[in-house]
Parts: sequence; C-alpha cells; structure tokens
Amino acid sequence: MFSSMSLLLLLVQHVVLSSAHVAVISPQDPVLRIGSSLTATCMLSPELGLHASTLYWTLNGMWLSSSTYSVVSPDVLSVTLHNLNGSRQQSGDNLVCHGANGHVLAGSCLYVGMPPEKPANLSCWSRNTKDLSCKWSPGGRGETHIQTKYTLKYKLRWYGREKECENDSTAKQRYSCHIPRNLALFTPYEIWVEAANQLGSATSDITTLDILDVVTTDPPANVQVNRVGDLEDQLTVRWASPPELKDILFQAKYQIRYRLEDSTEWKVVDDVGNQTSCRLAGLRPGTVYFVQVRCNPVGIYGSRKAGIWSDWSHPAAASTPSSERLQSGVCDPKPGEQNSTLRRELKQFFGWVRKHAYGCSGMSIKLYDQWRVWLQKTHKTRNQVDSTRR
Repeated sequence: MFSSMSLLLLLVQHVVLSSAHVAVISPQDPVLRIGSSLTATCMLSPELGLHASTLYWTLNGMWLSSSTYSVVSPDVLSVTLHNLNGSRQQSGDNLVCHGANGHVLAGSCLYVGMPPEKPANLSCWSRNTKDLSCKWSPGGRGETHIQTKYTLKYKLRWYGREKECENDSTAKQRYSCHIPRNLALFTPYEIWVEAANQLGSATSDITTLDILDVVTTDPPANVQVNRVGDLEDQLTVRWASPPELKDILFQAKYQIRYRLEDSTEWKVVDDVGNQTSCRLAGLRPGTVYFVQVRCNPVGIYGSRKAGIWSDWSHPAAASTPSSERLQSGVCDPKPGEQNSTLRRELKQFFGWVRKHAYGCSGMSIKLYDQWRVWLQKTHKTRNQVDSTRR
C-alpha cells in the first residue's frame, strides 16, 4: 500500500510524462544542508495558456504562503524557502506546483540534511571463531535526514587486500554488519566504517582486533535454582555450558547475579570459575530470589586474553524456606538463660563459616550444613514439646 506522499509523487511523474512537460520546476531534486534557503521556479509551457499569477505551491501537501511567491514573468512563478528543516523521510520532501484548479503541473523532491559525521563506538564479536559481527553508532547527532551509506571495511593488519562487509539486511540494528566466513584466527585485523551521502563523507577510527580476543557465546542454558534441603539461607544454582564452542579448546568463566523479588539491585558473584554450579549462602529466609548467569570464554586456542561476556541468561527463580522459629512465634531466650560461653563460641565459629561460604566459595561447608539441619530439628522438637505441654 502506497503512502499519500508516494501516491502524490507517482501522480506528479504521471502528469509530467503524459503532458509532455507542460511545466518544469527548477532546480530538480536538489540536495541541501539543513538551515539553507532555496528559490525554486515553476516554468509553464506557452501552450497551456495559463498565467503564472494563478499558480500556487505546496510542500508535502501543505499550501505555501503566497508571500513567498514571486511572479518572474507571465510563464514563471518562483517560491523562496528559508531555514529549511531536515527531510521528513529519506525519499525527500515533495515540492509541487499547482494550477488554479488544483491540478499538479510539476514536482521536485527536496533532500535536506547533513553530511555524516565520523562513525563511533565500533565493536565486534565472534560467536564461533569463524564469523564476525560488528555494530557502530553514526556519530554526532546521528540522523542525517537523507540517505547515507555506511560501509564496514576490513583487512589483515600487515598484508592482504581491503574487503567490504556486505550489508546485513536481516540485522536487528541499522548500523551493523556480519562477516560470515573466511576469517584468519592468528592474525589481527584492521576494521573501520566509512559513511557517505551527497553532502559529504566521514571515516571512523581504525579498530585493531584479533578474532580470538572477541569470542562470545550465547548465555548459559537450562539455569535452575533449587533449595538446599531445609536450609533457609541457601540456594543452589546449576546451568549448562554454551554449546557454540564445544569443539574448541577453551575454559569458560562464569558470573552469577541475583536479587530479591521486590528489588532492582543485583548482587554479583565473581568467583564462580569454570564450574557449572554454585551455592548461594547468606540469603534471607522465606524470600524469592531471581538468578541469572553469563559466560566468558577464556584461553581459546591458547590465547591469554579473555573473550567477551555473553548476555545474561533468562532469570530463574526460587524461594528460600521460611524460618520455622519465626513462624512458630518462639522468642529468643533472655541472656541470663543462655549457656553464654558455649553459645558465644558457636556463634563466632559459625559466623566465620557463613562469612567465608558467601557466594560460590570452593570451601566445603558440609559440617555447617549438618549443624544447621540439627539446629532446625532441635527447634522443631522443642516447639512440639512446648505445644504438648500447653
């Protein structure tokens, strides 16, 4: 379906062709900078028998004020436009000359915009070491308002000929390109972006990169979060390694982040290492937690540099068990009722264990788990005895 602007342009072309150039607008399809002025003329064919004073102008379908007109001769009417704004669409703005009866006599497209500025923020990544995807931003204010061509170019740093990346018409982002094959792994590339339109051109800074240093993966899959028995302050997280690099010698480095259900603040666990499971400790009892995991491939083909962090996985959620002591309404004993020496030593010891077991520490906390289970069973038995006595 054509837009009204497109139909108008087709109508102009049809009238001009079928009427053997009954009128001509000059200049035809000019390219102008934003803020500039333009004087256009509509020249009538003598065979029409029309006078220029009977004509009028429209721009994108809007009637232009007669104060901008000037009758140059019986056959020529001019219009002057000042401080032009950027074109509403890259196909141009339609300036049309009409007869008194509204018939279209001639038309011209105005392309009003700016020359491109130096493209910026060029970044690239590889999913499988065999391809390369890059994206960038247009630089400066970004929008040029007229059709601008962006070309990503690349070459081997010390030898090889310059190549162009073919435009990726399926890319989600406008300023991006994908190189699907024929890349060298052990030689760095020089990559840059050139931008050009009818008002000028610009070239980005050159980025030098090694394919092995920009490898990334999809987020880890099958992220699962589960309780650790009846321990009310812990959850265990498990996930599957990304499949993209299964045939490549590398080690993965993982990060975990988690947050409370009613919070937007994430806590990050950095010391996960290459394992695909982790126990989160020191959590709040009876609380829902959202957890995400991401991956960074390290040491691909012996490279000493890390790759690029993947996106975070889809959130997985689980709740910690509620504290039975809080639910039963049992109060803490008064200080005088405690075996203060033993309880203080136990509290200090297990406080130290909890502190060092925070996150995904590799230290065994089996003894701590056993103590927590025993303590909770003791509280449960004590509560049952108390209720029986009542």
